[in-house]
Amino acid sequence: MSDINLYDPKLYINREYSWLEFNRRCLDEAKDPEVPLLERLKFLAICHSNLDEFFMIRVPGIIDGFAPGAPILNDPDIDPDTTHLLSSIDAKVRELMDEYSECWKTLRKALVRRGIRILPMSKLNEEQLAVIDEFYRERVHPLLTPLALDISHPFPFISNNALNIAVKMDDPNGRRLYSRIKVPLGPLDRFIRIPSEQGTIDFVMLEDIVRHNVALLFPGFKILGAHAFRVTRNADPKVALDEACDLLSAVEEYVEGRDMGFPVRMVAEHSMPDEMAGIFGRNLGLSNEQIHRSHAPLMLNSLWEIHGLNIPSLREKEFKPHCPPELAEGNSLFPAIAERDWMLYHPYESFGIIVRLLQEAAHDPSVQSIKISLYRIGKDPSIIQALKTARERGKNVSVLMEIRAKFDETNNIYLARSMERLGIHVVFGPVGLKVHCKLMQIVRLEAGHLVRYTHMSSGNYNVSTAKQYGDISLLTANEEIGEDVGELFNALTGYFSPREYKRLLVSPIALKRSLLEKIEREIKCKNETGEGHIAIKVNGLVDADIIAALYRASIAGVRVDLNVRGLCCLRPGVPGVSENIRVISIVDRFLEHARIYYFANGGDPEMYMGSSDMMPRNLLARVETLYPVLDKGMMASVRDNILKIHLADNVKARELQPDGSYVPVERKKGEKKLRSQQWLIDHRGCWHG
Repeated sequence: MSDINLYDPKLYINREYSWLEFNRRCLDEAKDPEVPLLERLKFLAICHSNLDEFFMIRVPGIIDGFAPGAPILNDPDIDPDTTHLLSSIDAKVRELMDEYSECWKTLRKALVRRGIRILPMSKLNEEQLAVIDEFYRERVHPLLTPLALDISHPFPFISNNALNIAVKMDDPNGRRLYSRIKVPLGPLDRFIRIPSEQGTIDFVMLEDIVRHNVALLFPGFKILGAHAFRVTRNADPKVALDEACDLLSAVEEYVEGRDMGFPVRMVAEHSMPDEMAGIFGRNLGLSNEQIHRSHAPLMLNSLWEIHGLNIPSLREKEFKPHCPPELAEGNSLFPAIAERDWMLYHPYESFGIIVRLLQEAAHDPSVQSIKISLYRIGKDPSIIQALKTARERGKNVSVLMEIRAKFDETNNIYLARSMERLGIHVVFGPVGLKVHCKLMQIVRLEAGHLVRYTHMSSGNYNVSTAKQYGDISLLTANEEIGEDVGELFNALTGYFSPREYKRLLVSPIALKRSLLEKIEREIKCKNETGEGHIAIKVNGLVDADIIAALYRASIAGVRVDLNVRGLCCLRPGVPGVSENIRVISIVDRFLEHARIYYFANGGDPEMYMGSSDMMPRNLLARVETLYPVLDKGMMASVRDNILKIHLADNVKARELQPDGSYVPVERKKGEKKLRSQQWLIDHRGCWHG
């Protein structure tokens, strides 16, 4: 063992390759004919959004010579040959894009079979054309601003991921000219519904409407071609702080400048001529390798619009979330939580329980204060309204608002200011650390004593995503946990510094150190008793020190089961290093978002849950928490009815191979199908015993 360098880059899967492999697993769902049709559209939309984010966040860092959020030493993320890495990424992306296009062709045919048609202008009848012409005149034409490209006009700024039409034309004197038109998405939908006499649901794409009428924007000119394209820019500039500004102002400036980042790639319709693509690419400062072509329409993340059609037969079957009788509507939640701890698994169980807890606290005269950390809130006003009501009723309300939550900054700034105007105490947390932990504490006066009711979760206080993300949360009145959470809130609203906690594992620093100690303890247990088992469910595994520790555990004979939804840089199945490590990923109806850490510990098992993944950003650059499952019965139930069920999935699970690819889990002969998310729907609430 001493001869093996566990930080050897060959033992690690490149992070960028792992990101792209996750996209491939999402694409598998879009391709799967057993997935309901509208859900397949959703997964293709996710694929396109993921690829946009990859080029906005990851690729700029590689171009700049570093990978954001990567560990400083022994970094498996950074290929020493950046040119080779970019070339390899480019090849993988082009392959993915071709698969996206093929998938779209298949889905479009399937939509037609179900009476949903996305029609080209050439297929419209006279009545439909008349409707489109009127729509263009009334709703589209006034929003368009053609921008010329010639020596008297500077090349126009093309905003990040906007949908554009590049126009090639000759003026009345035969002079060749080019122009750019921005398609007005935002004010208008991408898919415009039109009347149909055939009982079908018919749409026309907005860019096709613009293209069909482009001559109206250039009267007297001969239109030679009109082709859609997009430009993706660096969207990860750093928040710049100096002595003259505060964090709120710095984040506002950062948001304003995000769409102004340098161009990273251009995606054009396959029909755009090479010389035309070259003109736009050169003006954007892009090489030919940074110009991608698509056989499918661009920006298919807009497929969420079609996914929203109310056709139950083309969706997953709805179900009613479980609610324990003790926590049902009409009952006060405080006595139930005082009686015992409650572990809730959303969306299999109702997030409405958490909303009602806040609402009850807002109206309860015994409640003295509410503290909560908010990261992504969404559009549903229930949580914010409950906090406002609590303040209006004289409660002391403190909100730790993370205004640097990527792509949610503008909404968080708006909510922070609206709460401040009502007298809610809003704090933004430590300057150098994102606050990613999900915590709420309600302090209640009972028989002359203050009692802390605490909620901790892997998920955000977001009513909408709670219906789509698989998140685990804990409701408890445990005094030690309550004291820890209260102490952490004080650290976050005051001056943040390392502190000792009785029960919580808190990052930065302490959480990672604790995980490494627990892995080493499992190795010791294996050596002393012959038994050792680690089972972990997270979203990402990137940290090199954690991976090296898991390799040491595997070498010692500890069985390691990992359910990692997204990025995983650990390479399983390497002889002499990771033969005892198994890694699976599950992509299904709900986004797997829960984190569970289980250590057998020589017969005295420990389990932690919470907000942290095993990535450098979580362990070193964020405030995260993992909380212990103290009730042994609850721990056993979570292990057997949640963790083991996910690890036993043989329908949606994909197993990571030593070469970094994923293959469907192979069912053994006679083994029954087990789709973990469906099992959890069918048995929702069973973990309460």
